Parts: sequence; C-alpha cells; structure tokens
Amino acid sequence: MYSYALIIIFDSLMGNMDKDIKILIDGLNPVDFFGVNHTNIQLIEAEFPQLKIITRGDEIKAIGDDKSLADFEIVMQNLKNQYKRKGIIKLSDIKNCFASDIEDGELVLEEEHDSEVIVHGRSGRIIKARTKNQKLLVQGIEKNDVLFAIGPAGTGKTYTAVALAVRALKNKEIKRIVLTRPAVEAGENLGFLPGDLRDKLDPYLQPLYDALRDMIPQQKLVKYFEDGTIEIAPLAFMRGRTLDNAFVILDEAQNTTSSQLKMFLTRMGRDAKFIITGDITQIDLPKNQKSGLAEAHSILSNIKGLKFIFLDSNDVVRHRIVTKIINAYSNPNSNK
Repeated sequence: MYSYALIIIFDSLMGNMDKDIKILIDGLNPVDFFGVNHTNIQLIEAEFPQLKIITRGDEIKAIGDDKSLADFEIVMQNLKNQYKRKGIIKLSDIKNCFASDIEDGELVLEEEHDSEVIVHGRSGRIIKARTKNQKLLVQGIEKNDVLFAIGPAGTGKTYTAVALAVRALKNKEIKRIVLTRPAVEAGENLGFLPGDLRDKLDPYLQPLYDALRDMIPQQKLVKYFEDGTIEIAPLAFMRGRTLDNAFVILDEAQNTTSSQLKMFLTRMGRDAKFIITGDITQIDLPKNQKSGLAEAHSILSNIKGLKFIFLDSNDVVRHRIVTKIINAYSNPNSNK
C-alpha cells in the first residue's frame, strides 16, 4: 500500500501523472456535434490514440499528457467554432483539422482561407458572392453605410444582403437584424387576406425567411425571433423608429413611394447599415404613384457613404433560362 502511494507521488513529481480537461458544448446539439453513433468522436479518438476521451451529455472529457491535451483542446475549440458557423460538423471538417498545422493556439480550416465566403450556412452550405456585381455588393457595404442593390429577379441581391446581415450579427458588428418590405404585391390588399397580421404578412416575407433558414440553425433562428435579435416587419411599422446598432434591409423597394423611401432612410441610427434592394422592372404600385426606388438614383447618388450597385442578367443564379427570360423582356424586339 505504501509503495503504491510512493509511486503515485513520484510519477506526479516527475510530470508523468496523466491530467484531464473538460470541454462543454452547451448550446450545441450533441448528436450533430458528436455525430450519429459518435462517428465524429471515433475519428477524433483515432487521431489522439494517447488520450482517453469520454463523452457524457454536453461534456467531453479527455485524459492524457499535457501536449496531447493542449492539441486536443485547440481542435475541439475550432470544431465548436465551425459548428456555430455551419450548424453541423462533417467528417471532412474533422479531417481538415488534422490535415492542418496548429500554430500559436489556432487552427484555421481550409474553407476559411476563401476570402469570398460571406457566411457558412446550415448543413455546411458555403454562402459567397458568385458574380461580379454580387462581389461589388460585398465590397460596397464594407465601405458604405447605405447600399442600393437594384436588379432583376434571380440576381441574388436579397440573398446576398441577408448573408451580409447574418455575418455582421455573427461578428458582433451589430446587435440585431431588421428586415422589412412594403406590403404591396400585384394589387392585393392585406385586408382581404385571411388570418391575423402575421398570417397576412408571411407570404410577402417568405423570401427573407427562406434566406435566413439557409444561414442559421432552426433552433437558434427561433430564439432570435423570440428575443428580437431578428425582426421582420412591414415598412409601415418603421415610422417613428430610430434603428441603432442594426443591419436593416428593405426588400422590394420598387414598391415604395418617394415619401415611404425617405421615411425609411431617415430611420437610420448610430452604428447601422442599410441595404435597399429592388427591381424597377416589377413595380406593383398603382399607375398614379411613382416608385421611390426609380427616382432614388437621381436624388441620392452624390451622397458620400451611400452607393448604388446595379445587377443584370449576368448575375442570375437561378435556372439558366431565367437569364434568357430577363433578356427577352428587356429587348422584346430581339426575338422577332
């Protein structure tokens, strides 16, 4: 008994005593993080054969020598960061970790070297600017506080704008995202639609919901809606407000009047970014009302810190026939 105790003390003094660390993954889904049937953990165990790794609930415990524990902790922290960005951990992500070098306590995954990635969406989706003018949108919002993105349907202007807002939120550049659009669609009136206000508005706001679902895990998205981190509202609800520390997107701005667009732009508060998107070829306002977006360029183009980006058929990211349809409507005589 005494000799056993002396061996433990001797090993401890010589630095041979195994140590342990605990890593919490609280707030993350253990099944997604550990993998089905712990496949992710099994791959990590294979890369750290000198460690004993134990998972219990939302906790990972590793037992072993100092150097292995330090490397293990770096890998796990980077995987946690990867999960928070992408909403999932794939075997390829783990393999990338071990294919990379760990330097100064940081490990940068291969995908992060792509400077064009705006944000990592759900299920590993990489969201990036894919056309020349979409790239101008990304560059434009970095240098300006107000950005107009004008172009036909399918050019990715709304999707790119939402991605930029989500990136700003994840980077803690702003505290909330506000998405709005006028409730004007092809002559329909909200009062004639069934349901409460939320039911009436949902069809108008669906493109914004779709973009958010691509970029933010469902559970976190629900939480953001509940605590007001992300707000979606009709343009009429913007009157009288001051939007500080917010990334605000006005979608379908071609359906705003001049006074409505002026009202929206003057809601801008401190540390805010505004993106206004629209398609001046699809105006649904009554014929006696002029689109505020259509006249905005002539009124606002000389303001410093405000920029206009015009997208065209070359930026279409939908089915290739959409490009042909847009060109046909732009030049109706070309097919005759």
